[in-house]
Amino acid sequence: MYAAPSIQKLLDELERLPGIGPKSAQRIAYWLLNGDRATAQRLSEAIIEMKDSVHFCKRCFNYAENDLCEICASTKRDPSVICVVSEPREIPPIERTGTFNGCYHVLGGVLSPLEGVGPDDLHIKELIERISAENVVEVIVATNPDVEGETTASYLARLIHPLGVRVTRLASGLPVGGDLEFADEVTLGRAIESRRTL
Repeated sequence: MYAAPSIQKLLDELERLPGIGPKSAQRIAYWLLNGDRATAQRLSEAIIEMKDSVHFCKRCFNYAENDLCEICASTKRDPSVICVVSEPREIPPIERTGTFNGCYHVLGGVLSPLEGVGPDDLHIKELIERISAENVVEVIVATNPDVEGETTASYLARLIHPLGVRVTRLASGLPVGGDLEFADEVTLGRAIESRRTL
């Protein structure tokens, strides 16, 4: 398909986004092209503002605009319970369940020897430091139920058990090989409520 160079440039960039194929890229590009300039301006400004202002929370490694993310800064959260996830994008689905009122810790990935990701590549040391410093009583390991997620969960359980802290894992309800990011609220809420000790 022929497209003017500037349209093709936008199509190429849109297709680089996850989940956007050629047809979706075309729909977005032509929607932007047929809309008013202000819409395109707001979108571009929102993207630049996000890139300039968002960084990692210094406590839990979630996305934040201040030193602490909104969850870590909240006085309404229970800091004695930490839910460990692999990536920041896995926090919103858990939050939408309305069943968890503790804090989070983002590992920044999962253990994957085949890809060269070891314990030193993740925020595991910081997690252990938090557990000791913040009087944590329970750590919920909410990594994905796939090989890497299970390996990471087992590794964390071995590290945390000697500290006298309860370590739990999300219960059944999440499909093996599935991603937390795409789980529905009911399934994820049930999994949190039925978590089990590792």
